Amino acid sequence: MGQYRCHVFVCTFGPWCSRDGDTGEIVKRLKQAAAAAGLKGQVRINKAGCLNQCGHGPMVVVYPQDRWYAGVSPEDAVELVQAELIEGRPLDRLLYHAPPGDNKDLSRYPPELVAAEQAKKSD
Repeated sequence: MGQYRCHVFVCTFGPWCSRDGDTGEIVKRLKQAAAAAGLKGQVRINKAGCLNQCGHGPMVVVYPQDRWYAGVSPEDAVELVQAELIEGRPLDRLLYHAPPGDNKDLSRYPPELVAAEQAKKSD
C-alpha cells in the first residue's frame, strides 16, 4: 500500500454530493476522529474528485479494502473510523453495493436543476 495502511476518499467535487450533505465537514470530522484514535501518519483522508456515483452521496471510499459508503453524514465519521480504521470491518448500514463503473442516478434531483447542470457542461 505504500506510506499509509489505509486511504479514505470523500467525494467533494461537482454539484451533486455536496447537495446531499456537507462533504467538507465529513472530511474534517473523519480527520479529527482518525487523529483522536492515534492514526495520524497511518491513514490518509483526502477530498476526492468525482467518483461517478452521483445521486448516492455523499460518497466515501476506503482503500485498499475497496469499500464504498453512500449517504454518509458528518455524524457518521466517528463510527466509520471506528469500524474501518480501527476494527478493520465494514460499516454495514452505510455500505454501498453497485456494479463497477459509472452509477450516476440523478433522478432524485429536480429535473430543472439537472438540466441546468448538464447545460453548464456543454458550454
